[in-house]
Amino acid sequence: MQSESWSPDAIDTKIPSVARMYDFFLGGDDNYQSDRDACEQLLQQVPSTKVLAINNRRFLQRVVRTLAVDYGIRQFIDHGSGLPTQDNVHQVAQAVDPASRVVYVDNDPIVLAHGRALLEENDRTAVIQADMRDTDGIFTHEETTRLIDFSRPVAALFVSVMHCIPDEDDPAGLVRRVAERLAPGSFLVVCQLVSDRAEIRKFVTDFMAEATGGHWGRVREEHEVTEYFNGLEILEPGLVEVSTWRPDNDLAPVQQTDEWIEWGGVARLG
Repeated sequence: MQSESWSPDAIDTKIPSVARMYDFFLGGDDNYQSDRDACEQLLQQVPSTKVLAINNRRFLQRVVRTLAVDYGIRQFIDHGSGLPTQDNVHQVAQAVDPASRVVYVDNDPIVLAHGRALLEENDRTAVIQADMRDTDGIFTHEETTRLIDFSRPVAALFVSVMHCIPDEDDPAGLVRRVAERLAPGSFLVVCQLVSDRAEIRKFVTDFMAEATGGHWGRVREEHEVTEYFNGLEILEPGLVEVSTWRPDNDLAPVQQTDEWIEWGGVARLG
Protein backbone atom coordinates (compact mmCIF):
# COMPACT_ATOMS: atom_id res chain seq x y z
CA MET A 1 0.00 0.00 0.00
CA GLN A 2 1.22 3.47 -0.80
CA SER A 3 1.77 6.23 1.70
CA GLU A 4 -1.33 8.27 2.45
CA SER A 5 0.51 11.55 2.78
CA TRP A 6 -0.20 13.87 -0.13
CA SER A 7 1.37 16.94 -1.61
CA PRO A 8 1.18 18.53 -5.06
CA ASP A 9 4.67 17.13 -5.73
CA ALA A 10 3.19 13.60 -5.50
CA ILE A 11 1.40 14.15 -8.82
CA ASP A 12 3.20 13.95 -12.14
CA THR A 13 0.95 16.18 -14.20
CA LYS A 14 2.72 15.23 -17.41
CA ILE A 15 1.54 11.62 -17.24
CA PRO A 16 -2.19 11.03 -17.79
CA SER A 17 -4.13 9.33 -15.02
CA VAL A 18 -7.04 6.99 -15.68
CA ALA A 19 -8.97 8.61 -12.81
CA ARG A 20 -8.40 12.12 -14.16
CA MET A 21 -9.21 11.09 -17.75
CA TYR A 22 -12.49 9.62 -16.49
CA ASP A 23 -13.13 12.87 -14.63
CA PHE A 24 -12.66 14.79 -17.90
CA PHE A 25 -15.09 12.55 -19.79
CA LEU A 26 -17.67 13.13 -17.05
CA GLY A 27 -17.31 16.90 -17.37
CA GLY A 28 -15.20 17.43 -14.26
CA ASP A 29 -12.36 19.90 -13.82
CA ASP A 30 -9.93 17.86 -11.69
CA ASN A 31 -7.67 17.03 -14.63
CA TYR A 32 -4.58 18.37 -16.36
CA GLN A 33 -3.60 19.14 -19.94
CA SER A 34 -1.93 15.74 -20.31
CA ASP A 35 -5.21 14.05 -19.33
CA ARG A 36 -7.22 16.17 -21.75
CA ASP A 37 -4.77 15.57 -24.60
CA ALA A 38 -4.92 11.81 -24.04
CA CYS A 39 -8.72 11.90 -23.99
CA GLU A 40 -8.84 13.82 -27.26
CA GLN A 41 -6.48 11.34 -28.91
CA LEU A 42 -8.60 8.46 -27.65
CA LEU A 43 -11.78 10.06 -28.95
CA GLN A 44 -10.28 10.35 -32.43
CA GLN A 45 -10.02 6.56 -32.65
CA VAL A 46 -12.87 5.51 -30.34
CA PRO A 47 -15.43 8.36 -30.47
CA SER A 48 -17.98 6.60 -28.26
CA THR A 49 -15.70 6.82 -25.21
CA LYS A 50 -17.33 9.87 -23.57
CA VAL A 51 -20.84 8.42 -23.89
CA LEU A 52 -19.53 5.12 -22.56
CA ALA A 53 -18.08 6.84 -19.48
CA ILE A 54 -21.37 8.62 -18.77
CA ASN A 55 -23.40 5.43 -19.18
CA ASN A 56 -20.98 3.59 -16.92
CA ARG A 57 -21.44 6.19 -14.19
CA ARG A 58 -25.21 5.85 -14.44
CA PHE A 59 -24.84 2.07 -14.14
CA LEU A 60 -22.88 2.53 -10.90
CA GLN A 61 -25.60 4.75 -9.49
CA ARG A 62 -28.39 2.30 -10.47
CA VAL A 63 -26.50 -0.64 -8.99
CA VAL A 64 -25.91 1.08 -5.66
CA ARG A 65 -29.52 2.21 -5.44
CA THR A 66 -30.79 -1.25 -6.35
CA LEU A 67 -28.59 -2.99 -3.79
CA ALA A 68 -29.59 -0.51 -1.09
CA VAL A 69 -33.33 -0.47 -1.81
CA ASP A 70 -34.06 -4.01 -3.00
CA TYR A 71 -31.46 -6.01 -1.07
CA GLY A 72 -30.86 -3.95 2.04
CA ILE A 73 -27.13 -3.47 1.54
CA ARG A 74 -25.69 -0.82 3.84
CA GLN A 75 -21.94 -1.39 3.36
CA PHE A 76 -19.96 -0.68 0.19
CA ILE A 77 -16.28 -0.92 -0.77
CA ASP A 78 -15.59 0.89 -4.04
CA HIS A 79 -12.33 -0.37 -5.58
CA GLY A 80 -10.69 2.08 -7.99
CA SER A 81 -13.28 4.70 -7.13
CA GLY A 82 -11.79 7.61 -9.09
CA LEU A 83 -12.35 11.27 -8.38
CA PRO A 84 -15.52 12.45 -6.63
CA THR A 85 -18.26 13.63 -8.97
CA GLN A 86 -22.04 13.98 -8.71
CA ASP A 87 -24.11 11.22 -7.08
CA ASN A 88 -21.18 9.30 -5.66
CA VAL A 89 -21.68 5.91 -4.01
CA HIS A 90 -22.07 7.35 -0.52
CA GLN A 91 -24.59 9.94 -1.69
CA VAL A 92 -26.75 7.34 -3.43
CA ALA A 93 -26.53 4.84 -0.55
CA GLN A 94 -27.02 7.40 2.22
CA ALA A 95 -30.03 8.88 0.43
CA VAL A 96 -31.63 5.46 1.02
CA ASP A 97 -30.31 5.08 4.56
CA PRO A 98 -28.09 7.74 6.20
CA ALA A 99 -26.42 4.98 8.23
CA SER A 100 -24.91 3.41 5.09
CA ARG A 101 -21.13 3.10 5.17
CA VAL A 102 -18.75 3.46 2.22
CA VAL A 103 -15.01 2.96 1.77
CA TYR A 104 -13.48 4.36 -1.40
CA VAL A 105 -10.18 2.87 -2.60
CA ASP A 106 -7.87 4.42 -5.18
CA ASN A 107 -4.11 4.64 -5.73
CA ASP A 108 -4.13 8.13 -7.28
CA PRO A 109 -2.98 10.67 -4.63
CA ILE A 110 -5.25 13.38 -6.02
CA VAL A 111 -8.26 11.13 -5.33
CA LEU A 112 -7.19 10.89 -1.70
CA ALA A 113 -6.86 14.66 -1.38
CA HIS A 114 -10.11 15.59 -3.09
CA GLY A 115 -12.06 12.74 -1.53
CA ARG A 116 -11.02 13.54 2.01
CA ALA A 117 -11.82 17.22 1.52
CA LEU A 118 -15.31 16.24 0.34
CA LEU A 119 -15.91 13.77 3.15
CA GLU A 120 -14.26 15.45 6.12
CA GLU A 121 -17.63 15.90 7.85
CA ASN A 122 -19.05 12.49 6.90
CA ASP A 123 -17.94 9.97 9.49
CA ARG A 124 -19.67 7.07 7.73
CA THR A 125 -17.48 7.37 4.63
CA ALA A 126 -13.71 7.13 4.11
CA VAL A 127 -11.19 7.36 1.28
CA ILE A 128 -8.04 5.26 1.46
CA GLN A 129 -5.06 5.32 -0.87
CA ALA A 130 -4.23 1.76 -1.84
CA ASP A 131 -3.70 -0.45 -4.84
CA MET A 132 -6.98 -2.29 -5.44
CA ARG A 133 -4.99 -5.52 -5.85
CA ASP A 134 -3.88 -5.27 -2.21
CA THR A 135 -6.88 -7.05 -0.71
CA ASP A 136 -5.17 -7.70 2.63
CA GLY A 137 -4.15 -4.07 2.98
CA ILE A 138 -7.60 -2.80 2.07
CA PHE A 139 -9.54 -5.15 4.31
CA THR A 140 -7.30 -4.56 7.34
CA HIS A 141 -6.94 -0.80 6.88
CA GLU A 142 -7.99 1.09 10.00
CA GLU A 143 -10.66 3.03 8.13
CA THR A 144 -12.09 -0.14 6.60
CA THR A 145 -12.25 -1.93 9.94
CA ARG A 146 -13.79 1.19 11.52
CA LEU A 147 -16.62 1.31 9.01
CA ILE A 148 -17.19 -2.19 7.64
CA ASP A 149 -18.55 -5.13 9.62
CA PHE A 150 -17.43 -8.14 7.60
CA SER A 151 -19.79 -10.45 9.47
CA ARG A 152 -22.60 -8.72 7.58
CA PRO A 153 -23.24 -8.40 3.81
CA VAL A 154 -21.05 -5.99 1.85
CA ALA A 155 -21.17 -4.84 -1.77
CA ALA A 156 -17.68 -4.89 -3.30
CA LEU A 157 -17.55 -2.71 -6.42
CA PHE A 158 -15.11 -3.08 -9.31
CA VAL A 159 -16.76 -0.72 -11.77
CA SER A 160 -14.80 0.08 -14.93
CA VAL A 161 -11.46 -0.79 -13.32
CA MET A 162 -10.60 -4.39 -14.21
CA HIS A 163 -9.13 -3.28 -17.55
CA CYS A 164 -6.48 -1.47 -15.48
CA ILE A 165 -5.22 -4.81 -14.14
CA PRO A 166 -2.73 -6.70 -16.36
CA ASP A 167 -3.13 -10.41 -17.00
CA GLU A 168 -0.09 -11.29 -14.91
CA ASP A 169 -1.86 -9.89 -11.85
CA ASP A 170 -4.79 -12.29 -12.38
CA PRO A 171 -7.91 -10.07 -12.36
CA ALA A 172 -10.20 -13.10 -11.95
CA GLY A 173 -8.13 -14.16 -8.95
CA LEU A 174 -8.60 -10.71 -7.41
CA VAL A 175 -12.38 -11.10 -7.62
CA ARG A 176 -12.15 -14.56 -6.02
CA ARG A 177 -9.98 -13.28 -3.16
CA VAL A 178 -12.47 -10.56 -2.36
CA ALA A 179 -15.44 -12.93 -2.63
CA GLU A 180 -13.80 -15.34 -0.17
CA ARG A 181 -13.63 -12.60 2.48
CA LEU A 182 -17.26 -11.50 2.25
CA ALA A 183 -20.20 -12.77 4.27
CA PRO A 184 -23.05 -14.73 2.64
CA GLY A 185 -25.56 -12.35 1.13
CA SER A 186 -22.83 -10.01 -0.09
CA PHE A 187 -22.58 -8.77 -3.67
CA LEU A 188 -19.86 -8.29 -6.26
CA VAL A 189 -20.31 -5.67 -8.97
CA VAL A 190 -17.81 -6.10 -11.81
CA CYS A 191 -17.60 -4.59 -15.27
CA GLN A 192 -14.83 -3.65 -17.66
CA LEU A 193 -14.14 -2.44 -21.18
CA VAL A 194 -14.50 -5.11 -23.85
CA SER A 195 -14.51 -5.22 -27.64
CA ASP A 196 -15.05 -7.94 -30.21
CA ARG A 197 -12.81 -6.04 -32.61
CA ALA A 198 -9.16 -7.03 -32.33
CA GLU A 199 -7.92 -3.73 -33.77
CA ILE A 200 -9.82 -1.73 -31.13
CA ARG A 201 -8.54 -3.94 -28.31
CA LYS A 202 -4.97 -3.55 -29.51
CA PHE A 203 -5.14 0.21 -30.15
CA VAL A 204 -6.70 1.14 -26.81
CA THR A 205 -4.56 -1.28 -24.81
CA ASP A 206 -1.33 -0.04 -26.42
CA PHE A 207 -2.35 3.63 -26.30
CA MET A 208 -3.41 3.60 -22.65
CA ALA A 209 -0.39 1.58 -21.51
CA GLU A 210 1.95 4.08 -23.15
CA ALA A 211 -0.02 7.18 -22.13
CA THR A 212 -0.30 6.20 -18.44
CA GLY A 213 3.25 4.94 -18.04
CA GLY A 214 2.16 1.32 -17.74
CA HIS A 215 -0.78 1.84 -15.36
CA TRP A 216 -3.06 -0.22 -17.53
CA GLY A 217 -4.09 -3.79 -18.19
CA ARG A 218 -6.02 -4.81 -21.28
CA VAL A 219 -9.28 -4.32 -23.13
CA ARG A 220 -10.73 -7.83 -23.06
CA GLU A 221 -13.48 -9.93 -24.63
CA GLU A 222 -16.81 -10.81 -23.06
CA HIS A 223 -15.90 -14.45 -22.41
CA GLU A 224 -12.90 -13.32 -20.34
CA VAL A 225 -15.09 -11.14 -18.11
CA THR A 226 -17.48 -14.07 -17.69
CA GLU A 227 -14.63 -15.90 -15.93
CA TYR A 228 -14.71 -13.32 -13.14
CA PHE A 229 -18.17 -14.65 -12.21
CA ASN A 230 -17.43 -18.39 -12.26
CA GLY A 231 -19.42 -20.15 -9.56
CA LEU A 232 -21.40 -17.06 -8.58
CA GLU A 233 -25.14 -16.38 -8.75
CA ILE A 234 -25.58 -13.62 -11.30
CA LEU A 235 -28.55 -11.31 -10.86
CA GLU A 236 -30.93 -10.66 -13.73
CA PRO A 237 -30.52 -9.52 -16.46
CA GLY A 238 -27.17 -11.33 -16.39
CA LEU A 239 -23.93 -10.05 -17.84
CA VAL A 240 -24.74 -7.25 -20.26
CA GLU A 241 -23.64 -3.95 -21.75
CA VAL A 242 -24.10 -1.83 -18.65
CA SER A 243 -26.52 0.77 -20.02
CA THR A 244 -29.03 -2.08 -20.39
CA TRP A 245 -28.67 -3.29 -16.77
CA ARG A 246 -32.05 -2.54 -15.14
CA PRO A 247 -32.57 0.86 -16.82
CA ASP A 248 -34.68 3.35 -14.90
CA ASN A 249 -37.24 3.51 -17.72
CA ASP A 250 -37.70 2.85 -21.43
CA LEU A 251 -36.31 6.28 -22.25
CA ALA A 252 -33.02 5.78 -20.41
CA PRO A 253 -30.01 6.26 -22.74
CA VAL A 254 -28.33 3.13 -24.08
CA GLN A 255 -24.96 2.69 -25.72
CA GLN A 256 -25.46 3.39 -29.43
CA THR A 257 -22.10 2.26 -30.77
CA ASP A 258 -20.24 -1.01 -30.44
CA GLU A 259 -16.56 -0.11 -31.00
CA TRP A 260 -16.13 -1.09 -27.39
CA ILE A 261 -18.54 -1.38 -24.50
CA GLU A 262 -18.57 -1.59 -20.72
CA TRP A 263 -19.71 -5.14 -19.94
CA GLY A 264 -20.47 -6.95 -16.71
CA GLY A 265 -23.06 -7.34 -14.01
CA VAL A 266 -23.84 -8.13 -10.39
CA ALA A 267 -23.41 -11.40 -8.48
CA ARG A 268 -24.72 -12.48 -5.09
CA LEU A 269 -22.65 -14.65 -2.76
CA GLY A 270 -24.44 -17.60 -1.22
